Amino acid sequence: MGKKGDLSNFERGMVVGARRAGLSISQSAQLLGFSRTTISRVYKEWCAKGKTSSMRQSCGRKCLVDARGQRRMGRLIQADRRATLTEITTRYNRGMQQSICEATTRTTSRRMGYNSRRPHRVPLISTTNRKKRLQFARAHQNWTVEDWKNVAWSDESRFLLRHSNGRVRIWRKQNENMDPSCLVTTVQAGGGGVMVWGMFSWHTLGPLVPIGHRLNATAYLSIVSDHVHPFMTTMYPSSDGYFQQDNVPCHKARIISNWFLEHDNEFTVLKWPPQSPDLNPIEHLWDVVERELRALDVHPTNLHQLQDAILSIWANISKECFQHLVESMARRIKAVLKAKGGQTPY
Repeated sequence: MGKKGDLSNFERGMVVGARRAGLSISQSAQLLGFSRTTISRVYKEWCAKGKTSSMRQSCGRKCLVDARGQRRMGRLIQADRRATLTEITTRYNRGMQQSICEATTRTTSRRMGYNSRRPHRVPLISTTNRKKRLQFARAHQNWTVEDWKNVAWSDESRFLLRHSNGRVRIWRKQNENMDPSCLVTTVQAGGGGVMVWGMFSWHTLGPLVPIGHRLNATAYLSIVSDHVHPFMTTMYPSSDGYFQQDNVPCHKARIISNWFLEHDNEFTVLKWPPQSPDLNPIEHLWDVVERELRALDVHPTNLHQLQDAILSIWANISKECFQHLVESMARRIKAVLKAKGGQTPY
């Protein structure tokens, strides 16, 4: 016995095509595998209405939130990305003849493509620094991978024994992760744990130096003379290397600037735009270390164990990993240009 009941729009089109080709009801049923009753009904519907789409798509309970309601809900979500499900439902029901429940709000928002997610945390960038970031991107937009291979990247990072479980959630669509209303800005701050300074280039990982106390100009001068100088002169003997550092106060101290001036014939200090961790690939190496720390079977219980674990993880980062990060610099520059100096996904 052939297939009975409602057919898909494609199957209904096949039925109409067979009948219009001159096949009888029996021949069409035998060819397509549908019952004679179904063949007859579908063809009669086509003759009467001139279309093959099934009218049964509108069967079932009517949706409580129509297209107009979805637009209203979308405006409410975009007006306050941090609103809870209860708040969205309450605001939606104001002035509406027919109210909806939170379950309907959840179903409708998901149908519209919105899901509750944690916002990306990005630095707060001032107008002045947006301009500086844009200037840097324009000045380096023609740099190739070969040019970026001549840069040695550096930064400090702090790793904690314990992590905060605080969560902020927002409503957004899949492609809205970098929408300004979907971001949570962060600022640099201190904290407990182990602080380290590190550097690397496309060619190799550099030293990772634990910092026992707060990094000041005197301590940083020791790092520059004991670690940066031998690394740069070894990796770039032709004096064509660039050393990258961010703009924290100790990096800009007079004794540091004077030291770099005395060695400017050996390498160049890259002029770095403020508030630009997204342009520094070493930030992703810190992410690698952080993930590996969290994945340890036995977590460190004191700062000494934490420091040993960090040093071990750093030493085992693969060459493919850090080389890939340097090779992403052209894409990072394009992202800053596209954002006109604003936040990027990196």
